[in-house]
Amino acid sequence: MRMGYGLNVIQTQKLIMTPELRQAIAVLQLSTLELGMYIEQQLQENPLLEVGEEEIEQLAAGEQTAAAEDTGENEYDIDWQDYFHDSSDLGLTRSEVRPEPNEFSYENFISRSPTLLEHLMFQLSLSKCEGPQYAIAEYIIGSIDNNGYLNCSIDEIARQLGTGRDAVTDALKVVQTFDPPGVGARSLQECLLIQLAHLGIEDELVINVVTRHLTDLAEGKYNRLAQLFSVPVQELQRVADLIKTLDPKPGRNFSGNGENRYIVPDIVLNKVEDEYVIIINDVTVPRLTINNTYRAFLNQDKGDNQTKKFVEHKLNAAAWLIKSIEQRRLTLYKVTKCLVDLQRDFLEYGVKYLKPLNLKTVADIVGLHESTVSRATSNKYIQTPQGVFEMKYFFSSGLSNTGGSMISAESIKKIMQEILEVEDARNPLNDQQIADIFGRRGVKISRRTVAKYRDELGIPPIRIRKRY
Repeated sequence: MRMGYGLNVIQTQKLIMTPELRQAIAVLQLSTLELGMYIEQQLQENPLLEVGEEEIEQLAAGEQTAAAEDTGENEYDIDWQDYFHDSSDLGLTRSEVRPEPNEFSYENFISRSPTLLEHLMFQLSLSKCEGPQYAIAEYIIGSIDNNGYLNCSIDEIARQLGTGRDAVTDALKVVQTFDPPGVGARSLQECLLIQLAHLGIEDELVINVVTRHLTDLAEGKYNRLAQLFSVPVQELQRVADLIKTLDPKPGRNFSGNGENRYIVPDIVLNKVEDEYVIIINDVTVPRLTINNTYRAFLNQDKGDNQTKKFVEHKLNAAAWLIKSIEQRRLTLYKVTKCLVDLQRDFLEYGVKYLKPLNLKTVADIVGLHESTVSRATSNKYIQTPQGVFEMKYFFSSGLSNTGGSMISAESIKKIMQEILEVEDARNPLNDQQIADIFGRRGVKISRRTVAKYRDELGIPPIRIRKRY
């Protein structure tokens, strides 16, 4: 065998991650809000990009929906050269049909809700605290966390303010009378005791359980506590029911600055008669066009080559961005249409009819790669007649039934909730009994899977659900 060097010409296909391709992938992953921010950034960096006029958008508002409903073999393919053939405008002017805004009264909205700190300071201003006591109470309020608990001890506050413990204790007692009941407590026991005092409850059994045996009560050890206090088990059940009405985190009903999070759906499904209309909700995304002044500059003979190269580079970048945004819109439409076709029973009847689905199934139907479908559904929300859901919600695992078909995990959880809602509280079902009920309904599910789904639903085990 002879070994040596040589030159050979071999033709191969390789995928090169160009900057334009990376940008298209990044645009596809962005949510509607993130896409708006990304476009604003590109408008600042690329002088050839500009926001299109509103009149142009209105004239072309109905074009894309009509094109999307075309049932041809290549209904989602776009001839970009033909799309940008008009020399008067290389920009994106096509738009989805926008939903008509609902009419709301401004009286139903406030600029923002008060924080816990503001709520307590307002009550302090109305109290009888004056002078040094007011300053101490103000310091205490500033040391209360978002759950309503005081984060530092009385000795620490007294040392920081250079005052006595008695003065701090008196100011703390004033703060603990404020709304919400239980605020300013230093422990869970103290928080619950403050709420009991606020309700005028002086039951010695309740106070003893809260003070010393909260852990046993939470673990459902009613028989042990009944023997300890020499009372019937039913009395401990009454105590547990009373304590459950108290709030262990009195401050959680107040939001901090900027903590409110609103979901803006990327896709809206409206049912018109018997059909679902898909609307890509990108009304907040600016419609981009290309500045005609810079484009006309390329057709002029004057100007140095370096400037022309710069303008040409920015022109290509602008055109590619516009194409990426349009491709994102069409990909979202294509994936959503597939989800609507596959999950129509869920849209009509609810969670119990959600079918198991994976990315590969959708990718094969729409003719895309699994990774593309994953990026298209990542961080996206869809508004349906059943509510607003993350698009990933439609992709769930499932279990087989006796009929040979599959039932999704979300459907099983919903059915499990309905089963446990009507169970006998004095004789609740254990995990094996729940699995047997599913078995009689034709769904094969193990006891461990039942326990897993029950934990995910936040349903406690049998010893805690049992009532005496």
